[in-house]
This record gives sequence, C-alpha cells and structure tokens, in this order.
Amino acid sequence: MSTTKITLKQINKLAIPALISGISEPILSLTDAAIIGNMDLNATESLAAVGIVTTFLSMLIWVLGQTRSAISSIVSQYLGADQLSEVKNLPAQAMFIITSLSLIIIAVTYPLASQIFKLYNASDLILTYSVDYYHIRVFGFPFTLFTIAVFGTFRGLQNTYYPMLIAITGAVANIILDIVLVYGIEGFIPAMHIKGAAYASVFAQVIMALLSVYYILKKTDIPLLVKFPFNKEINRFILMIANLFIRTIALNVALYFGTSYATKYGTTYIAAYTIAINLWFLGAFLIDGYASAGNILSGKLYGAKDYKTLMALSNKLIKYGVVVGVIIGLVGAVFYYPIGSIFTDDKAVLEEFSKVFWMILAMQPLCALAFIFDGVFKGLGKMEYLRNVLLFSTLLVFIPVIFTTDALDYKLHGIFIAFTLWIIARGLPLIIKFRKTFNTLIQNT
Repeated sequence: MSTTKITLKQINKLAIPALISGISEPILSLTDAAIIGNMDLNATESLAAVGIVTTFLSMLIWVLGQTRSAISSIVSQYLGADQLSEVKNLPAQAMFIITSLSLIIIAVTYPLASQIFKLYNASDLILTYSVDYYHIRVFGFPFTLFTIAVFGTFRGLQNTYYPMLIAITGAVANIILDIVLVYGIEGFIPAMHIKGAAYASVFAQVIMALLSVYYILKKTDIPLLVKFPFNKEINRFILMIANLFIRTIALNVALYFGTSYATKYGTTYIAAYTIAINLWFLGAFLIDGYASAGNILSGKLYGAKDYKTLMALSNKLIKYGVVVGVIIGLVGAVFYYPIGSIFTDDKAVLEEFSKVFWMILAMQPLCALAFIFDGVFKGLGKMEYLRNVLLFSTLLVFIPVIFTTDALDYKLHGIFIAFTLWIIARGLPLIIKFRKTFNTLIQNT
C-alpha cells in the first residue's frame, strides 16, 4: 500500500475552482430573486413564486444531479487504481440515462405545475407566477443535468478548472440576460418581468451545456458518443444513483416542509424565507468546494488503498471547512442588514429576514462538517450509509422538530431550528463512521 502526502495547495487547487463552479446554480436563483425582488410590479409575490419554484427545481436537480457524485466516485477510483481505460465509455452512458429521465420529468410535471405548487400552499397571484416561471425554467433542466454529469467526469479526472470556467460563463450570462429580459430595453426588448428571469436562466443553462461539450471533447479523451453494451460498472452506477435518489428525496422532504410552512405563514414570511434559504444554499455551495475536494481525492486514495493519507485528508478538510464556514458567517455578520436590501425594499419582509439571518450564519461551520463528509462518503462510493443517515435526520429529527415549533408558533425561527438540528444529525454520524472504519483499516494493514 503506497502512501502520499496531500497538501493544502493540492486541496485548494481542486476546492477553489469547485467552489466557484458549485455556486453557479444558486447564483442563477439568487440573481432571479434579487432582480425580481426589485421590480416595480408585484415584486413580493414574484419573489415568493421564485422561492417556491426554486425549491422544487432544486429537488429535481439534486435528485437526478447525483450522477455527478456517482460518476466522479467510479472514475476517480479507477484512476487511483490506474485502470481508467476500463470506464471511459461510462460517462456518456450515464449522461444518456439521466437526460432521458429529465425529458420524462418535463413531460409529467409541465401539465401538473399548478397542482404541484398548490402543494407548497401557493395560491392566487403567487400560484400564477409560480406556474409561469416553472413552465419556462423547466426546459433548462436537461441542459443542467448534462452539465452536472460532465462536471462529475472532470472531477473523477481530478480536474475542477474547466467546470469553473463553464460555471463562471453561465453565471455572467445569466446576470446580463436577467437585467435585459426582466427590465427590457426601451424600443428594443419589452420588459418580461418574472418570465424574463426564467428565460435568462434557460439560456444560461444552454450556454453551459454547449461549453461542457466543447471542453470534454477538447481537453479529455472521454467520448460523448453513446456506445453499447453498457459498461460493467453501470450496475454499480445505477445502485449508487438509487441510494442517492432515496437520500435526496429525504433531503427535499425537509426543504418541502420548510417552504410549505413558510408559505402557510403568509406572503411576507415566504418572501423572507426565500431570501434566507437562497443565502443558505449559497453558503452550502461555497463550502461544497472543500466537500468536492474530499469527494475527488478520497475516491482516488480509496482506489489506491492509501488509507493513512485518506485519514490525514479528512483531518485537514475538517479544519479548512470549519474555517471557511466561520469566514462565511463573519462576512454575513458584517453585511447583516445591507444583504437583505439587495433582494427587496419591503420593510416587513426585511424585518422577518433579519430576525432569522443570524441562524443561517451560525449554521455555516456545522454545515461545513456535514457537507465535507457527504463529499468524502460519495467519493468512497458509500451511498447506502449516506441514504440511511439522511432518512434518520429527516424523519426522526427534522420533521418532529418542525411540527413542534409550528405548534409553538415559532414561524421562521422554528423552521431554521429544525434545519440546524437536521444538519447536526447529518454530520455527526458520518464523522464517527469514517473514523471508526479507517482507523480499523489502518491498524489491519
């Protein structure tokens, strides 16, 4: 068993580009929220609609976007074992499967959009805007999933640089298109309001998918043409996806209850919750840079059976992740009140947001631990354990807590108390399991 040394420079070389590329999706939603929240016409209702649709779309993306972790895990393990040629045709097959599923989901959810968003307690103008926004944004779904699968392939190859370039381009394009299509250009393009934001997001997702094709073909020898029969690892890939599917459903049950209760409390609360939860998503994706480094490096080290370095890597990731979490919390504290005003000038919304934003900030170091070890376990391919932890934390922690806090009329405070305890219940078992497993393997080798 060989032993190598993982340095901070190596981790940052993967983590920082992954961090930047990882925030592309929340930036799309945050940009929509910020620009829509400052419209002159029905801004609060439009902001609430974006929050509801974003929650549902995030569920779809997180469920099917787990291909990134599965592809990355398998490719990195084969890379570590110096057997990459055996799985070169797997990414194209995975992309084919996942984009086919996305088309089925569009066909099913498009006509049922109104019924879906009624489940989130949307009604009247908020429901109308939610359906309008979703009917456009959902067509970016296949392009997003394709891009995510390409990102997973690059991660398996220990490369996060090209995904970063793709994500930056997509985010910049989205911001420019948002401004142009939401507000319009007098005499050239009419103001399209919430529909303009949806179109901007779709166009940005198409741009990212086209760049993904370019970089995977030009910078790697991984083919995109689907060839059969299926790779020998396709069964393991599908099993990983199945476990991650169940896990992500459990994760989104928590997000559903959070959004549903916030909507039930009224337009002001769901608008404030939209700002808070999107900022929480942004913090999560920032921390995800180090989770991605854990995913990428742990898969390679596990494939090489280098358990001592893997343990050392986990110790470093804990330190770096907590530091990043603390920095995010401190930056948020410094700009505590100005941040909310970026998204809306509604005083009632800002007041409710400011009451709970400190909870989002305090959660960041805890999120760091949970998300980093999520990444490590994905790299190891231990999706079954991740599934069980999410089921436990959602069904036995989050749901009982949010039911209790709702009964106590804690409103948004109650929702974020539930999220905090949920994060703790997600992270702690992973750390304990990892250290116990690899301490035993190190002692036996």
